[in-house]
Amino acid sequence: MKRALIVGIDDYVENPLRGCVNDAIALANTIDKNGDGSPNFSINLLTSNDAAITTAVLLDGIQKLFGSDADCVLFYFAGHGIINESTQNGYIVSQNGVRGSWGVSIQDLITLANHAYPKIKSTVIILDSCHSGFAGEASIVSNGNVSIIGSGVTILTACHRHQTAAESNGHGLFTTLLLDGLDGSAADICGRITPASIYSHVDQTLGPWEQRPIYKANVQSFITLRTIPPKISLDILRRLPTYFPDPTTVFPLDPSFEPDRENIPEALRGFPVDLNNTRIFGELQQCNRHGLVEPVGASHMYYAAINATGCRLTAIGAHYRMLAEMKRI
Repeated sequence: MKRALIVGIDDYVENPLRGCVNDAIALANTIDKNGDGSPNFSINLLTSNDAAITTAVLLDGIQKLFGSDADCVLFYFAGHGIINESTQNGYIVSQNGVRGSWGVSIQDLITLANHAYPKIKSTVIILDSCHSGFAGEASIVSNGNVSIIGSGVTILTACHRHQTAAESNGHGLFTTLLLDGLDGSAADICGRITPASIYSHVDQTLGPWEQRPIYKANVQSFITLRTIPPKISLDILRRLPTYFPDPTTVFPLDPSFEPDRENIPEALRGFPVDLNNTRIFGELQQCNRHGLVEPVGASHMYYAAINATGCRLTAIGAHYRMLAEMKRI
């Protein structure tokens, strides 16, 4: 039970944009399915090239998004954002937004998300708009209450409250990186992509002089936005405790693990090949390629085998070994 409302508005009367509709369509086409083709989010796509996204249409879509039970809902908005400095209220701007009635208040959006818990277990709000970092700020209101992010809510925004969100080549800069992450650049070894890994991917890519993304969350566990095929077979990961009974174990290798008999030193060409060992070596080489295993006393796994040294877990390899031992893979 995962659903997403994805909104992209280019066609503003004043200051039209060029990449928001493209961004919304691309995101919808990405998150509706996982990398293996299995269904992911059920999508409601609203774009200004299909119909006018008025305040009423936008608010109706948001209310429906939060209106019934779900494991996870996602709200994405690409368009103009604004802060009313006199009232310190932030807005996502609808197509008919004007001074005094800009669109949907970000505070109203957060309040709806907060009140949806626990019937909606996880809410992810992604805003690619200027000043979007305003979302989720704790602001004291007249009655003394504090506005905060409620349980199960995650917010990911394109920039700080005082920054603008850039467009380039027909897409928003932030959403370009978001899509890259969802395509797999932000996936862990098991193929899971979370809002936190997306943030890390975007944060590392943008330089210190560019817009800075914001990540805020009040969650007990990360929601998986999308999965892709794992970088290493889960069966191989589950065998790590077998190969390495202890995190510090050195797995012994010898020439029987290496099937190549043409390019190894002549003195070793008569060394018999063990087919089971070559299978295991192939799995360990996969782990090496993705940083889970490293050769001991050699620059390459090949040399660790023909020189009969061994291999060991890296820090990240020890982590996945622990997950396998705890039966969490």
